[in-house]
Amino acid sequence: MAHSSSIFAYQKGVEPAILALSDGTVFRGRSIGATGHSIAEIVFNTSMAGYQEILTDPGYTQQIITLTYPHIGNSGINSEDGESDKAHAAGLVIRSCPEQYSNFRAEQSLPDYLKANGIVAISDVDTRKLARILRDGGAQAACILVGDDEAKAIELAKAYAGLEGQDLVKTVTCQALKQWSQTSWQLGQGYGELSDATYHVVAYDFGVKSSLLRLLADRKCRVTVVPANTSAADVLALNPDGVFLSNGPGDPAACDYAVDNTKQLLEQRVPLFAIGLGYQILALATGAKTFKMKLGNHGVNHPVKDLASGRVHITTQNHNYAVDADSLEATVKPSHVSLFDGSLQGIKLTDRPAFGFQGHPVATTAPNDEVMLFDQFINLMADK
Repeated sequence: MAHSSSIFAYQKGVEPAILALSDGTVFRGRSIGATGHSIAEIVFNTSMAGYQEILTDPGYTQQIITLTYPHIGNSGINSEDGESDKAHAAGLVIRSCPEQYSNFRAEQSLPDYLKANGIVAISDVDTRKLARILRDGGAQAACILVGDDEAKAIELAKAYAGLEGQDLVKTVTCQALKQWSQTSWQLGQGYGELSDATYHVVAYDFGVKSSLLRLLADRKCRVTVVPANTSAADVLALNPDGVFLSNGPGDPAACDYAVDNTKQLLEQRVPLFAIGLGYQILALATGAKTFKMKLGNHGVNHPVKDLASGRVHITTQNHNYAVDADSLEATVKPSHVSLFDGSLQGIKLTDRPAFGFQGHPVATTAPNDEVMLFDQFINLMADK
């Protein structure tokens, strides 16, 4: 039997919406986005800020995002803070969206942005209750439906097949090689441009966040971004000083072409740095295994321990899969571990110049504790 929850009293002129979970739980609220419905896996994110960056992160493809911070939309939307050129989230669930936004950089409201980008969204949901359901029971399928057809919403949620075995990288990667030279945003200056490059980095676009490319450009790297299925031979022909494997969505084991290319690059001893999904692909290329997590980690307040120094870093996380620490080869050493759930967060190869990290070092609204990993990559290329 469906369990219905509502903290929203229907008002004249307000369009109702339903969030249905595949276990039959139903939340009622109001629509603040596009019309229609959306079906995907639902997760929760504990970030207090950065909703624009979250919505535009390609890593959230085929995921409905629940933001646990109660007030979302206060600062509106601007044209500079996106992590990609469009919204990728399948849907958005929040507790409260203000009628007015206030920020000197804002150009439109969150609801207007959601409608313009075709994102189905619901507010006035008890996100604390929802987060507890997901925390205790794990991620599950869900449907946001604009209207009041509860039975249809539940039926649609139950019909979702899930993320396992899906290669979502092919849906978000660039279609052709491109150059990147934009550096990080500065107050009063905006984004800059790289003028004098020291290194040439080829970045595989598995769903790359723009802020990661900017961190490379900040460090005097001329970046060539290539589609996810680019062969290792074509990458080597570009004569890179190093290769970057980016973040992205979906099941890493489904990206067999990326794993094969990474194996070939490792054989050539090219300096290699991997983030997020790229880190999982690197692990698979060394013979390790990955698995689907019960809940996944999503947020900007996740403590991760550096096993070499003992230092604890506060990190940004967005992943539903993890690397099995027990499957690592002798030449692959664990470098970081989550203090939330004990999951492996980083690896370093002892016989080749390559390492990877699960979190997303960024220089935007999130902690920048892990930005030093980019400096480690620079050192690898300098020692080449």
